[in-house]
Amino acid sequence: MSRTFVVGDIHGCYDELIQLTDLMGLQADDLLLSVGDIVDRGGKSREVYEYFRNRPNSKVLMGNHERKHLNGVLSYAQEIARLQFGETYPAFLEWCATLAYFHETPEAIIVHAAFEHDAPLPAQREEVLCGSTAGERYLEKKYGNAPEWVNQYLGDKPLIYGHHVTGALPEIKNNTWGIDTGACHAGYLTAIELPGFIMHQVKVERDYWKEEQAIWQIPVLKSKDWENMTFEHIQKQLEKLAYIEVPEVKEYLSGIAQWSARLSATYPALITGIAAFVQQLTETHGEQFSIIANHYAFKTYLFKIKAGNLKVADMEKSLNTPAKITALASALGMSL
Repeated sequence: MSRTFVVGDIHGCYDELIQLTDLMGLQADDLLLSVGDIVDRGGKSREVYEYFRNRPNSKVLMGNHERKHLNGVLSYAQEIARLQFGETYPAFLEWCATLAYFHETPEAIIVHAAFEHDAPLPAQREEVLCGSTAGERYLEKKYGNAPEWVNQYLGDKPLIYGHHVTGALPEIKNNTWGIDTGACHAGYLTAIELPGFIMHQVKVERDYWKEEQAIWQIPVLKSKDWENMTFEHIQKQLEKLAYIEVPEVKEYLSGIAQWSARLSATYPALITGIAAFVQQLTETHGEQFSIIANHYAFKTYLFKIKAGNLKVADMEKSLNTPAKITALASALGMSL
């Protein structure tokens, strides 16, 4: 008889996942079902993804972490995972788009995060099922606090979920089973075997998330598209990261701050360069100036200089990224 094993939030804990499948005696005809959040925080998100994708009798539900990747809402954990995936990241995103939001067996309903007590399964909101920020806010508005849905659950069929760390053991309450036991935080990776609701666990000996945060700080910072950020966004990023005391990180951020400040101070020099360019075009082409100027990508600045009304404030609005400033300087033959 085939079995179903429902696994809690894995978060990149690949080695422990393999230990757990060995402990359970997973067979080829057994269904291995993840409640979602197989990626982020741990060091082997890509390996976990490839395991589930390649194992025939496996299924992953949409967790809030998969949904964040899919929607391009990348916080630090997702930025790390994106680098871990490397060239396979686009394929991972395509796979995320195929994930279901719930699974039902004869014995249980399985979701990632939560369930509205007064709505049938087909009418459940996706953002609630997967535990997105919008879903959490919706539950807080409806119940007063997001976890309260557990106390209101009315279903005759047990509901298994993850998302909220319950401690070393699952939280079994009001016919619900919370099985996120904090694997990536040196907790446990838990699975429930159906039928029978038999618990299987392996201990995770390391706090992977703490380790990964330290390891990936510089690579994540270097992967940011600083060139195409607005100067305002760069400043906000620097302020957000100012709490970090790691010397290497502080040095890198200081370099970004100095580079950004230097470029954002070049507007007067650029105006001088544009004026010289206009003078050269005028001397060379005379009455044909307008025709020639129209061929340049920065023609607006040329005509404003010609009319004597190009101001620094104008340039701050339109040349608001390092890339735009360096592109104009290059076109003018200026070295910044």
